[in-house]
Amino acid sequence: MMESQQEPKVTIPPLIPLEYSNRVMLKTILECGDDEIGLFGKTVVVGGWVKSSKEVKREPVVAALKPPTAAEAFPPSPGPKELSCVEVVQSRIPFFKKIIRVFGVSSDSYPGVREKFEPVPKLPPPPPSKFFLQINDGSSISSLMVVIDSAIVPVSASRVLPTGTCILAQGVLEKSSSHGKQTIELKVEKILHIGTVEPDTYPLSRKRLPLDSLRDYPHIRPRTTTVASIARIRDTLDFAAHTFFHNHGFLHVQVPIITTIDSEGFSEKFQVTTSKKWGLGSGADADVRHETVKAEQHIEARDKSKLGTGVKPEVKEDFFGHQSYLSVSGRLHLESYACALGNVYSFGPRFRAEKTGSIKQVAEMWVVEVEMAFSQLKDSMKCAEDCFKFLCKWVLDHCPQDMKFVTKRIDKTIVHRLEYMISISYERISYREAVDILRKVTDKTFETKLRWGVPLTAEHLSYLADDHYKRPVIIYDYPKAVKPFYVRLNDDGKTVAAFDMVVPKMGTVITGSQSEERLDMLSARMKEFDLSRDQYEWYQDLRKHGTVKHSGFSLGFDLMVLLMTGLTDVRDVVPFPRTHGKANN
Repeated sequence: MMESQQEPKVTIPPLIPLEYSNRVMLKTILECGDDEIGLFGKTVVVGGWVKSSKEVKREPVVAALKPPTAAEAFPPSPGPKELSCVEVVQSRIPFFKKIIRVFGVSSDSYPGVREKFEPVPKLPPPPPSKFFLQINDGSSISSLMVVIDSAIVPVSASRVLPTGTCILAQGVLEKSSSHGKQTIELKVEKILHIGTVEPDTYPLSRKRLPLDSLRDYPHIRPRTTTVASIARIRDTLDFAAHTFFHNHGFLHVQVPIITTIDSEGFSEKFQVTTSKKWGLGSGADADVRHETVKAEQHIEARDKSKLGTGVKPEVKEDFFGHQSYLSVSGRLHLESYACALGNVYSFGPRFRAEKTGSIKQVAEMWVVEVEMAFSQLKDSMKCAEDCFKFLCKWVLDHCPQDMKFVTKRIDKTIVHRLEYMISISYERISYREAVDILRKVTDKTFETKLRWGVPLTAEHLSYLADDHYKRPVIIYDYPKAVKPFYVRLNDDGKTVAAFDMVVPKMGTVITGSQSEERLDMLSARMKEFDLSRDQYEWYQDLRKHGTVKHSGFSLGFDLMVLLMTGLTDVRDVVPFPRTHGKANN
């Protein structure tokens, strides 16, 4: 006896509404793969913004009036009955009515027979329109086709639902009737909300605005496919960073944004003040703007810098009573927790008031900072490399659709480059070795003259990573003059235990160092930098009371997003970029 063949079971993916908005994310519909057939016939509520719209109208078919035939005009008499003249005329009234209609004569001209004419039949109402909308809610690269039949769901003719319209609708998922890429669509049964748009002023009414034009609309640009994809990659990278450190036993510590110390001494800083002397105006306007941030220019030359002992503005009446700044780096504060809790990290914004035109620098950038107790320079370099590889792999594993999009739209080699950097070991060279390599270059002329003791420029770093090694390079043991005061002095007395990780096509993404744990050496370095002992007394206490070797690094989070997306300008990956002369919203 032959066994009956069983039909393959259809897996029905769950369509669980969001807990706080009672709608289904489009991602769960559009990215369910082969299980999509199990969704047909399900009733769902979806919401999103119209990416494109099309209205299909059917023109009503009106039958042309034909002249009556002879049989219609003169029907045969039913019998031999004699008819009076009046009866003959009345029998011909339908014929006369048709003649009048053909010649366009109004029945008002014949009041005697108007009552006997039947009312002119009205034309049937025009067939309903169908609206075909592509909507997207930001959860996926793809958009869902939403079909609205105005015969079922009344839609005003004046509401054409153009690009940018917000819509919340309930309907049934069906197999797509079109022959495009999509295989599923929503047939709307009820419209729950329509947020209208002004097409004449809506920036995205024009198709495919370039990224540099979109920077003028940071509040609207997340609705574009490219910026939405960048935002999802950024979110995934954010989660990956926390995941890496939690997996390795790090504690997350929040360090202050407002500080009274200069942790680096190389960058121009933003000064925080409530004083009206900084041009806030007067009267009610100044009272409303209670706090402000003012860029304070700092002289880079160390022998002219008076950070701790020089002339200060009158700040006794100011909010903090001391000169205060937006933090350039949080590593000094992070050290205090590392010297108590072991391995810690922070994640937050850092600020530089540099009037630079660099496409890889804005005034406010997010940074991941790490500090590890009982750790030396080599440990910090290994942690930085492991973290970098983890972030690359996490994005590839958890953002396949977005990475496919940026590969197609932005950089065709990005996925291959990331996979390559995950699988290889990174080159490690000292600053001296880097200088020797660059001095031997004969086929390229560098704009900045190279000599030992000066910082390596972006041009130098690019050559080492892109041309010479063709892989990420970790450069360590820099001259002490080009690194902050807190970096540990090496035994040669000339270099310090600091490193930079340089990535092809990107430049420096991670900077790190081993901090100076010896009180006498730290005090000597502070004196070289002309720093106030009173201002940094708390920092020296960490060396007086249970000092320990410790190291860490700072990872430019925005630069990592730039690397993952294949873009070149950091203003395109920062949600609301702040640059010199521009912070409108």
